[in-house]
Amino acid sequence: MGKVTGFLEIDRREQKYQPASDRIRHFREFTLPLPDAEVVNQAARCMDCGIPFCHGPNGCPVHNQIPDWNDLIYRGEWEEAARNLHSTNNFPEFTGRVCPAPCEEACTLNLEDMPVTIKTVEQAIADKAWKMGWIKPEPAAVKTGRKVAVVGSGPAGLAAAQQLARAGHEVHVYEREPKAGGLLRYGIPDFKMEKHHIDRRVKQMEGEGVVFHYGENIGVTRPIQELLDGHDAVLLAGGSEAPRDPALPGQAFEGVHYAMPYLVQSNRREGDEPVNEIPILAGGKHVVVVGGGDTASDCVGTAFRQGALSVTQLDIRPVPPMKEDKLKVWPFWPTKFRTSSSQAEGAEREFACATLGIEGRNGRATGVKCARVDEKRQPIPGTEFVLRADLVFLAIGFAHPLHSGLIEQSGAALDRRGNVAADEDSYATSVPKLYAAGDMRRGQSLVVWAIREGRQAAHAIDKALMGATTLPR
Repeated sequence: MGKVTGFLEIDRREQKYQPASDRIRHFREFTLPLPDAEVVNQAARCMDCGIPFCHGPNGCPVHNQIPDWNDLIYRGEWEEAARNLHSTNNFPEFTGRVCPAPCEEACTLNLEDMPVTIKTVEQAIADKAWKMGWIKPEPAAVKTGRKVAVVGSGPAGLAAAQQLARAGHEVHVYEREPKAGGLLRYGIPDFKMEKHHIDRRVKQMEGEGVVFHYGENIGVTRPIQELLDGHDAVLLAGGSEAPRDPALPGQAFEGVHYAMPYLVQSNRREGDEPVNEIPILAGGKHVVVVGGGDTASDCVGTAFRQGALSVTQLDIRPVPPMKEDKLKVWPFWPTKFRTSSSQAEGAEREFACATLGIEGRNGRATGVKCARVDEKRQPIPGTEFVLRADLVFLAIGFAHPLHSGLIEQSGAALDRRGNVAADEDSYATSVPKLYAAGDMRRGQSLVVWAIREGRQAAHAIDKALMGATTLPR
């Protein structure tokens, strides 16, 4: 905890944003960090709540010891706070930027709508640790002689690789793209997290002995069996990439795209990588985004930065309540009205809205046909309307990992949702020496859940290889 009476004396204060009119002119991060003195004040608000729900099963998936590092910050012990934070989270500068902060929803002070600004404090600790040079490679003192391959360098793969290298194993990461990061790099826009944060972690991991192999699409460029034959263990840490297909009439019109190719293209441009596909650009266009989640919001913010004339976001769910019933839902994640920073930049939002199809002319999309829905999410006859659209993005989530290539070659069993089947204890698949973690195992989820799964998979692999492990779960 921080100051005993801090929560009574100090008001909650969050990071502010650059004005929308300024931030849509660039793709850089636009949050305005709090000064150190104010971060100390916010940490001081952490109360002696008895049971810290913030890092329990309903709060932080990686079980960050939030009251502990809040108290350390309050006492001015920033370096020890950074050490504590990194003991549970390999990449707090990632989660401090892109995590939706279920810890704050679970905070006891959230019963009064004034939770501790946990996410802000976490980012401040991580950023100061980098600035002060406290984060350095931590190579293992003793090598085990065991060799592990990690397929995929998203947050799950990176976390697992770092943990396994620190346990003394020889770790090789195989990444399909030219750079590491997975959706951290190619899905999340720079205005939410700039990519130099990933680059310096990769450099740190290389200093710890991790070897990165880029342009390696396992299952295409080389068979998975080659990795199984050449390593003591192989961890599948790819993403959940197969998009949900709404099968809309008119979906084949030019100008209709799944969200991810659009975001990947944009991130490649910002990263000075070549874009070899037909460009998808929103400049001068009326844009409609189908879907109400984070990916849809990322499309909204990207479209505004590219100069879209208008952006409308469609959500089949009804308008959520402005405020949740705390006594019914706390400390769980509540359904309530939320406005993302991208939506606040000028998006129109349509709730209780079904997408019936795409209208077009001469092979190009011209509009989206919609209707209001009832409580069963069924279209209500007579409520149809058409939204003008030159560009339509389908952002309704992902069904499962891609099965062709890697997964089919591996012969690993799948669960009923089409994910690679593996439990949360051993992370072992049905194939000997083959493990799975992250979105490929659990389905699409948060970055913080991917980090947790990568860490736990590393624990399980180290234990399987060595008979015992000192790696935390």
